[in-house]
Amino acid sequence: MYQLSQLVALAATLSTAMGAYQGFNYGSSFTNGAAKQQPDFEAEFRTAQGLVGAPAGGFTSARLYTMIQGGTVNAPISAIPAAIATRTSLLLGLWASAGDAAFTNELQALSSAIQQYGTALGRLVAGISVGSEDLYRISPTGIENKENPGAAPLTIAHYIKQVRDIIAHTALDGVPVGHVDTWTAWVNSSNQVVVDASDFLGFDGYPYFQKTQQNDIGHSKSLFDDALSATKAASQGKPVWITETGFPLSGKTMGQAVPSIANAKYYWDQVGCPLFGSTNVWWYTMQDSAPATPNPSFGLIGSTLTTTPLFDLSCNSSKLSQTTSSSISLASGVSITLSQSEISTVSSATTFLAPVSSLASNGTMTVASLPSGTSTAASSGKASSIKGSMGDAIAVVMLAMALFGP
Repeated sequence: MYQLSQLVALAATLSTAMGAYQGFNYGSSFTNGAAKQQPDFEAEFRTAQGLVGAPAGGFTSARLYTMIQGGTVNAPISAIPAAIATRTSLLLGLWASAGDAAFTNELQALSSAIQQYGTALGRLVAGISVGSEDLYRISPTGIENKENPGAAPLTIAHYIKQVRDIIAHTALDGVPVGHVDTWTAWVNSSNQVVVDASDFLGFDGYPYFQKTQQNDIGHSKSLFDDALSATKAASQGKPVWITETGFPLSGKTMGQAVPSIANAKYYWDQVGCPLFGSTNVWWYTMQDSAPATPNPSFGLIGSTLTTTPLFDLSCNSSKLSQTTSSSISLASGVSITLSQSEISTVSSATTFLAPVSSLASNGTMTVASLPSGTSTAASSGKASSIKGSMGDAIAVVMLAMALFGP
């Protein structure tokens, strides 16, 4: 039998060991075109780290789109020294939709950054993305939407090889090199050469933009999950990182998707919260309205840097409705009986691995049980008994923390 305090400690240890990256996407310039400088990046990174209500671990990673500092030909982007100063991990990016000459400048900036920052940079790099949505841009949809020129699959694969050659025998040797694109590009078999060349697949998924489907906010999670599953099926077993997703807080309606703070919060709870801490996620985005607000706007904060977001970022703030359809998902082999009052306090975002639960006529809810163990959360607010496998115990402690606090 495990004591609750022991399980809390164990859960914390496992969370740390998992080491999933959690952060945001950061452009190299403000919305008025002015290039960001090191103090600007530092201010943004520190704001992200201090966001009120952020999930466990906070947001300590940054995804970049280019290696080149704005206003220069091929000088390294000043986000790098800002990341070193703030201990922010980096998913580096090289822009690949501007032709070979421009990509050569990206490679030079990467090489210079390695020479200049060495191991200080090496210890922060989560990976390197060669390009961003380049394959989407040359697709019929991308062409119809008049996106940037893009790049062909063989071009991206060649660029990936060039990056590997640059980082070989340096402080970045062995860092995963991959590509970021829309899920529709990843499931297109004509792009297989890029899958073959990549160490990881960067997944950009936005149900908001899927206007040809039923994309109201209530269907957003299922659309996201379906797209992610399809990408994983095409990945050949390679890691799939969530490099962009989010829901706009303001802007135009897209199909049935209506931007609003409430809907952005719903999407955060339903899509983001189950991912945070378990897989690499770079959310789009912390701030996109500096100084002008785009349409649509995905920023969690407004035009002024602040650690107070526009909605509650905590992943235990939504309540399960007190109905017979309420459910909690747990690892198999766990049975938990809760009183009606306890059910009402469980976060709807507290999802695990999952069979189905049901509300009995006597006012208790029992989550699917297997013979491997039994766990009970008593109506008194204490875990009276916790049994079963170690995996079951972790599921139980996470539920207990959602119910009663850490």
